[in-house]
Amino acid sequence: MDNIDNETTTNQEETRPEELNKDNKTIDAQTIEVNAESSGGDVEKWKKEFAEMKEKYVRLYADFENFRRRTAKEKLEFMTSANENLIRNLLPVLDDFERAQKNFGTQDVETMKQGFVLIHDKLFKSLEQKGLKPMADVIGANFSADYHEAITQIPMPDMQGKVVDELEKGYFLGDKVLRFSKVVVGA
Repeated sequence: MDNIDNETTTNQEETRPEELNKDNKTIDAQTIEVNAESSGGDVEKWKKEFAEMKEKYVRLYADFENFRRRTAKEKLEFMTSANENLIRNLLPVLDDFERAQKNFGTQDVETMKQGFVLIHDKLFKSLEQKGLKPMADVIGANFSADYHEAITQIPMPDMQGKVVDELEKGYFLGDKVLRFSKVVVGA
């Protein structure tokens, strides 16, 4: 992790205006001088104005490059820290699964069932704290392509256009659909 930050810092040093390519200009001082002489204007005034405008452009370009690099670095750091927090919250669930695996043959079926229900609840609560919400029961509701994915249709005249069965539960992350409910629809 520290190596990534050091490389990122090294690669993302600030761009200074004087380091930018000076050969990439469309209007140079000679063009301004020729135009100024032909229009009868003050050559020195035009040269000074050109130099000021060029300096402003180069500084603005350097500021933009610095902004672009900084936001890219911040985005990478944000993604890394977000994953770190989620994994840290899921580690106790992993520990519980490992303990259950060790005791798999030594416990009776009812104790094992209760243990797995507890682990499931712990995992669900951890994910719920991160914004996960299950979709409401969909059986009997009207089919909606915004929330459901139809796997198949079965002929049921009294349930036409309605969800007959849910094969896989759907979830929201905040207000966004994270996974659509996989359903069987009556036709």
